[in-house]
Amino acid sequence: MDQQPGGPDRPAADTTPHCYRHPDRETGIRCTRCERPICTDCMISASVGFQCPNCVREANGSGMSPTATRPRTIAGGTIAADPRLITKILLGLNLAVFVAVLASEQRVVGELDLIGLAFNTDIGQVVGVADGQWYRLFTSMFLHQAVWHIAFNMLGLWWLGGPLEAALGRVRFLALYLISGLAGSALTYLIAAPNQPSLGASGAIFGLLGATAVLMRRMNYDMRPVFALLALNLLFTFTWSGIAWEAHVGGLVAGTAIAVGLVHAPRERRALVQWGTCAVVLLATVAIVVIRTGQLT
Repeated sequence: MDQQPGGPDRPAADTTPHCYRHPDRETGIRCTRCERPICTDCMISASVGFQCPNCVREANGSGMSPTATRPRTIAGGTIAADPRLITKILLGLNLAVFVAVLASEQRVVGELDLIGLAFNTDIGQVVGVADGQWYRLFTSMFLHQAVWHIAFNMLGLWWLGGPLEAALGRVRFLALYLISGLAGSALTYLIAAPNQPSLGASGAIFGLLGATAVLMRRMNYDMRPVFALLALNLLFTFTWSGIAWEAHVGGLVAGTAIAVGLVHAPRERRALVQWGTCAVVLLATVAIVVIRTGQLT
């Protein structure tokens, strides 16, 4: 009769695979090339399955496609040499627009801010998104008037944007930023008085904050710091006067929804789920704008 290796008086040996690079970690994942067990920290997405770091490094000259061995982020994005490139570009764009605002003595604000529908006495014309100036939904995302306002937002962009861009990849991070900002503008357009001008730059930042919470939860990090930061920002949003809370809420909801689709998409349908999520949030944003425009016209 066959006997377990442990003998009759000893428990059978543990047969659960352990990562060959981290022997203390159990895993059910194996490298598709060498078939050695690897943990979640060691697995790198390939065109089929996952590969270990050693096989990725040794792939040169193997005849395999370069994209099959290229390291990927948790959301499937390509790992870039400069993981903050898009963050730096967005930061520079915001600063450039702020300098233009100062140089024009606030004239730029009147031309690019978010306003639903109003009569501008300075030029004697009706202006606003409902009058066909759709670009205001986008341009208001980069507008700041006060030094404290742009300082607060740019610190948030740098602190939150860099890690998110590194985790999501450049294209996904840019989509997250822009759609969150547009969603914030759309909710402001829907709820605020049509003649109330607004600067919606914070909407995109709140989108990054919501996405950070989703990413940290996905990676099993301690959630208390991000919850504290979120609570503090929401407190400021609803207690300080002169803040467009609609942009904050719209950006937060959109950023959270997009991030869920980006980091929880199943690998076999990753692109479909990720870009489908972005498309759904963007379509909902467009629908809000169309509905509000119909109400105002």
